[in-house]
Amino acid sequence: MNKSAALTGLIGTDLPILQAPMAGASTPELAAAVSNAGGLGALGAAMTAPENLRKEVAAVRGLTNKNFNLNFFVHREPDLGGYDAAPMQKALSAYFGELGLGDVPPPAVSAPAFNEEQLELLLELRPRVASFHFGLPAPAIVERLKEAGMAVIGSATTAAEARALESGGADAIIAQGHEAGGHRGTFLDHVDLGTVGTLALVPQVVDAVNVPVIAAGGIGDARGIAAAFMLGAAGVQLGTAYLVCPEARVHPVHRKALAEASDHSTVVTKIFSGRPARAIRNRLTEEMRWHEDAAAPFPAQRPMIAPLTSAGAKQNQAEFMQLWAGQAARLAKAEPAAEKTRRLMEAAEKLLGKET
Repeated sequence: MNKSAALTGLIGTDLPILQAPMAGASTPELAAAVSNAGGLGALGAAMTAPENLRKEVAAVRGLTNKNFNLNFFVHREPDLGGYDAAPMQKALSAYFGELGLGDVPPPAVSAPAFNEEQLELLLELRPRVASFHFGLPAPAIVERLKEAGMAVIGSATTAAEARALESGGADAIIAQGHEAGGHRGTFLDHVDLGTVGTLALVPQVVDAVNVPVIAAGGIGDARGIAAAFMLGAAGVQLGTAYLVCPEARVHPVHRKALAEASDHSTVVTKIFSGRPARAIRNRLTEEMRWHEDAAAPFPAQRPMIAPLTSAGAKQNQAEFMQLWAGQAARLAKAEPAAEKTRRLMEAAEKLLGKET
């Protein structure tokens, strides 16, 4: 059995293409479209209230009988006792004043890390795949998920993290290169590390573990998919490529920024959440980069900046929005998600000299 067949057998799909969960942008329509086309659709569940997640999962199942993935964050809960919010609040205050938003809110933990409530919800919903960012739950929890029939996947930004995920029970590993949009999944080292590019990371992760490896980060077209398979990956995960699909929940200003992005349009910033995440540069990322060290620990930075990014979206001001994107945004083609999934796989197979 080849590597891709091992992965598709594990996750229950026809194709070795996964849609990145992308909390906030993923929708039941997007997940179902990818799954119906033979890939693995996904919902980002980390910041979704239980009752809303139940509704979204019901919506997915109303649109497809195929498998899908639910993704959660497994970060360390921050201790705000020693954090001084004053420098960050001072740095943000001018922007809040400019938009008439009043005082900058204090830091707060608005989205908990994966916990017992989320575990029970996951066991209730029982997707085929449960994936995790920033590490894995405890081995006993991973085992419970497997016993319930779920495949467990984690993200690694280094070979050492990949080995840790395999030891922790991961059935497959996403090798997330530095080019990826959104949050970097680093969990063993300091959050500012884990900066290995996809081209270098994937073969080293493949050599380090025995489970299927899924390449992610900067894969924007069939050439990137074919290259990932040549590097030894069993599958690929695409995020930014699906952001431009009509089924994704993406603000028109964000869509415009994605369409106009170039290879050097993005920057890794902690301003939006307190952890490194790749987004399209704008006024906020550029002017606030000198204040990143003052950001509240993840995810407590979010409530401090949320009124500003929300106001920017309401007023169609890209300069204040969080415009998540990977470095291959320029390669993303706006088309229905199912069409994209099938087209990319067929084109990649042609490049690899396979029959379609």
